[in-house]
Formats: sequence, structure tokens, C-alpha cells
Amino acid sequence: MTTALGPTTFDTLLESARTGALGPDPAGRRIAVAFTTRQAVRHDGRGTGYRNEVLSLRLGEAVGSCAVEPGALPDSAIDDCVGADVARLLHHPLLPVRVAALDVYLMHVTPHTPAHGARPAGLPAGTSLEKSRARARAVAELLDVPAGSRVLVVGVVNSLLEALRGRGLDPVPCDFKGGVTEWGDPVVTDALAAAEHCDALLVSGMTLGNGTFEPLRRHALRHGKPLVMFAQTGSAILPRFLGHGVSAVCAEPYPFFWLDGGPGTVHRYGGPAPEGTR
Repeated sequence: MTTALGPTTFDTLLESARTGALGPDPAGRRIAVAFTTRQAVRHDGRGTGYRNEVLSLRLGEAVGSCAVEPGALPDSAIDDCVGADVARLLHHPLLPVRVAALDVYLMHVTPHTPAHGARPAGLPAGTSLEKSRARARAVAELLDVPAGSRVLVVGVVNSLLEALRGRGLDPVPCDFKGGVTEWGDPVVTDALAAAEHCDALLVSGMTLGNGTFEPLRRHALRHGKPLVMFAQTGSAILPRFLGHGVSAVCAEPYPFFWLDGGPGTVHRYGGPAPEGTR
């Protein structure tokens, strides 16, 4: 799915939304609910854990989200958002607020339906680890690269690394925090430097909220490399970049797989044809 205006950057897409070029006037749409979700997890059988914090905004039936580093979002951001019109939030000084506002606006305008190019993929009920692995398989299947390819993984998710290795790929984990993975692999911290030596990129939507998405998109576009996004942050934003550096998106709007043990759904855009249709 792409917009007829053909956005080339996050900022141009944001400006198109501000001017009402992508749908109804955002000044006439108000945020009913603003909330954060904070989560800590250590899957059974895994030796390490992690924390998540996500800002979410509610507009009608739509929820848009942006992940942030835990503790980075001031409490005042919630007060700024609730009851505010979307146009004002698209100009908010905090980038995560602008991302969440654009995400909820686009979810409102173009929800994840087949009519808008989405292919739903079910996640079965299960433990947190079982659902994590199911989501990882749904993401990894969007990478159309041969066995042995090096894949930069920006935003370390152990289940994704596991799924890529299961397909015979060579993942290169990358995260600002550095350190090592569950299996002792070093985590690089400079995504662009590492991308130079990789054949494909698998990138978290969280890069929208920390300002690192655009350099990675430009790298993939310039070098013709596959760029697959796994998106809890910006699930309705990133499909707009298909054909503009992004080759596929696994969109996962709120509620996320880690919030509930029941069945769920992710929505895939682009990538290779699903199994059984090729």
C-alpha cells in the first residue's frame, strides 16, 4: 500500500497528514484515550529478559502506538494527548507523540484490511514464548533471500534470531544497548555501519520513534537491499513506504502478542507470495 502522493520520507508523510492530503482534516479528529503500556518479560526457558514501554492513542475504533525506551516518556505526554485534536499532536515537540498520532490517524483512515493490501496471519493461543515464536515465523517469512544471506536485525528479538537461523540465514543482531544475545552473540550498536556488510535488513518499527528509520530506508533503497519491517510501532505508517525502500511489513497493531495468551492476528504487506500460492 502506498499513498498516491508517493512519500519519500517520514517527514513528508507527516506533512501530508497535517494538511489533510491523506484523509479527513486531522483538526476535526480528537484523541479519546491516551495510555502507556509497560511490560517486563522473561520467557520460560530463556535466560534473559527485556522491558517494553509503548505510548498508544485511541481515535474511534483505531489505536496507534509508538514504543519508547522505558522511562524516557514524560508523564506530561499523556496529558498533552488526551482530548487533543490529531493536528496538534502531529506538531508535538516529542517525536514519539508525533509517530503515535500519525499511526492512529492512518489506522483510522486505512485500517489493516485486505482492501488496503493487508494479508492477515493468525497467531495461535499459547504461552508468551510460543506466541513470540509464531510472530517471529510470520515476520521471517517476509524475507525473500537465499540461505546463507546475512541479515541485519535492528531491535534484538531472540525469537526472530532463532527463526532466521532456522531458515539457514545469518542474523547480525543490532541494538543501541549492545551486549550479547541469549546465545552469546555480540550485539552491534551501529546499524548503518553493519548494514554495509549485510544482504538484507529486518528492522523494528521502533526506529520510527527514535529517528533511525530514515537512514536505514535510504540505505536499502540506494543499494537495492530487502528491508522488512516488524511493526508494533507505526503499524499503519510503514506500509505507506512499500516501494519506497521498504519491501515488506509485518504490522501488529495494539493489542500486541505479549498482552494476551489467546489467539491474535498480524497483518502482512509485500514480500513473497504466501505458501501454497506460488
